[in-house]
Amino acid sequence: MNSFNRLSIVSRRRETCGSSAQPGATSVSVTIRDNSAECRCEIYYDENLGALVAYRLTEGRIAFMHTETDPAFGGRRLARRLVEHALVDVRERGLEVLPFYPYVRKVIAGNPERFLGLVPVSEHERFDLPANVGYARRRR
Repeated sequence: MNSFNRLSIVSRRRETCGSSAQPGATSVSVTIRDNSAECRCEIYYDENLGALVAYRLTEGRIAFMHTETDPAFGGRRLARRLVEHALVDVRERGLEVLPFYPYVRKVIAGNPERFLGLVPVSEHERFDLPANVGYARRRR
């Protein structure tokens, strides 16, 4: 399978919940990975699926279709971290982004200098994104 057909595994790390100075602080593992068989990126909080972003990959483009967070993991910003990580990964691969799902558009619009240049200028109006991207050109 070539790199066009799948995204890379994006991240693995351990985090501490609560202040390390506080007694009872616990360490958890946060892992982000691609599940290419299901066409989605997933973020795991310890061993539990916390959130996902579904995509469709075509020649030179990725369309983000849906995000979903398990209610048990609400408030941990897992969907935001997952979407941001996926956007960084596709930038590194030189793909254009079609943000069909509103939450993905929200992340892009909230970080225009990082992500707006990933969306083709010709698609900005379609996705209700600003047209002026002089400062947010996609890096290749």
